[in-house]
Amino acid sequence: MGSPAAEQLRQLKPLYQHVVNNFVAVLAAPVAVAAAVAAARAGPDELLARLHGLRAAHVLLAVLVPAAAAALYFLLRPRPVYMVDYACFRTRPNCRVPFATFLEHAKLVTFVEGASIDERSVRFMTRLLERSGLGEETCLPPAHHYIPPYRNMEASRAEVELVIFSAIDDLLAKTGISPAAIDILVVNCSLFAPIPSFTDMIIRKYGMRPDIKNVHLSGMGCSAGLVSVGLARNYLQVAPKGAHALVVSTETITPNYYVGKERAMLLPNCLFRMGGAAVLLSTSRSRARFRLARVVRTLTGAQDSAYRCVFQEEDGEGHRGINLSKDLMTIAGDALKANITAIGPLVLPASEQLLFALSFIARRVLSNRRVKPYLPDFRTAFEHFCIHAGGRAVIDELQRSLGLSDQDVEASRMALHRFGNTSSSSVWYELAYVEAKGRMRKGDRVWMIGFGSGFKCNSAAWECIAPPRSAEGPWEESICRYPVDIPEVLKH
Repeated sequence: MGSPAAEQLRQLKPLYQHVVNNFVAVLAAPVAVAAAVAAARAGPDELLARLHGLRAAHVLLAVLVPAAAAALYFLLRPRPVYMVDYACFRTRPNCRVPFATFLEHAKLVTFVEGASIDERSVRFMTRLLERSGLGEETCLPPAHHYIPPYRNMEASRAEVELVIFSAIDDLLAKTGISPAAIDILVVNCSLFAPIPSFTDMIIRKYGMRPDIKNVHLSGMGCSAGLVSVGLARNYLQVAPKGAHALVVSTETITPNYYVGKERAMLLPNCLFRMGGAAVLLSTSRSRARFRLARVVRTLTGAQDSAYRCVFQEEDGEGHRGINLSKDLMTIAGDALKANITAIGPLVLPASEQLLFALSFIARRVLSNRRVKPYLPDFRTAFEHFCIHAGGRAVIDELQRSLGLSDQDVEASRMALHRFGNTSSSSVWYELAYVEAKGRMRKGDRVWMIGFGSGFKCNSAAWECIAPPRSAEGPWEESICRYPVDIPEVLKH
């Protein structure tokens, strides 16, 4: 229980928000009333006399200047970009890897010639899995079900084709759009960049136009999906009106199984799972389901610690893997603060911005460290949060930093449990969870937050135009079982 004063402040907060967020209306109402009263007192004859006293030039300026300003604004403002729809790769039962299967496989890999992974490493991965927040239905590509796991080019390409072609097929079926109508193609995959590229594979598979603008982003980490959305948005600004952009996000697991024994490099084996998403963007509102409101990117790579906190390298025995720094959560927290500082003024209502400004001034003027910095309530700006499901610690840190409730981060925790860390596509599995639960309403706002190597924190804000017509998607067969209770330590 808080103090009576604190309780009174909480009760007054809705009134404060209403007054500040509607400041113009609150200010304009008495001015309009005063003007009406003055006009009534003056009478029609006096008003006509005042109008006749105005010069024609004044009247012309009063009409033309606002009209010219309005025309200039509409000509120079960025085109609105919409999401027509999206689709996630639906994992298959034959790719599922329960804990027991994963650990038995890891034990057998210890006997493979050339592998350095040992019993101590297996015990370490066991403890990681028990605390990871992953469930028993996450999936690894078919190549990882062999001993030793296949990590060659052929197996890697097979995973790529399975994931991205399945997601694109679902998206084309949902939207009814022809591949020939797609003008822009942006694909991101960080750790596998073959020749020909992913975009070439997609263009060949679907017979797309020879003049399609296409880009394959690599090495951008788990936040690359939102980088791709931002890049596609920029392309659409200069494309013909009504153009379509296809964004595909995935991470190829096959060539990246680590067989060494460096603990910092074993964590990705336990967290990363197969997944992918395809998203169709357009500057046409026709049949659109979401409007893209903002994309904000922040990069802290100028700092050595941030640059190296997620680093692909070889260990002392020549085994390649991803080294995750012990300072990762601290660096992620700093990147989040930078991103909040950038996106806050763009999305927060005036009431929250005013409180934040007053708190900042109080700390500077009073030099009093006991004055706590005000944490803006982002729940006043968004109804739904899709936080990158990078791991339980990532979700815990963001929930604490943003002051979110358990329900606010439910989609992230359940996506991690059901699908694991699917890298850049995880935010789309989370959006699919919210919609499968029937929680999305017209006008609802969604905040997607992604973290990635470099170190980057990227955000995208969406506004719902039309909720889904059905619950089809990656959660179709399992949504009835969720949410589930996830213990701190899962014994199996």
